[in-house]
Amino acid sequence: MQALIVESNPNLGRAWALALQSLGAKVTLAIDGDEAARKINATQFDVIVLNVLLKAGSALAIADLASFRQPEANVVFVTSTTFFSDGSIFRHAGNARALVDIEMPAEDIASIVHHYGVKPPVHAAHPE
Repeated sequence: MQALIVESNPNLGRAWALALQSLGAKVTLAIDGDEAARKINATQFDVIVLNVLLKAGSALAIADLASFRQPEANVVFVTSTTFFSDGSIFRHAGNARALVDIEMPAEDIASIVHHYGVKPPVHAAHPE
């Protein structure tokens, strides 16, 4: 599983990365929207962890770019506000799969991200 973490706080991004790596993920970090866009254009990701409130760049623009460039990638949004607590994030970003609180333990966030990042196995048709 390839994961991209887009988080302005490098310490928090690294904590999430370590938790995801412990589940077997290959993790790429981006600190702002421009870096995230470059990485989305260069590498295929299964899942993207995206802070709604980036210090530089728009999270919704990044999610939109990902939906265009990588339609199979799922996005797990992380937030410290209640702004999207009404579920509207799912109307604004078609690739949104979850919205979690930034205070959630890194291991719990990693479990959610892992769930949305691992592709289900393809089952061969069984002859009747």
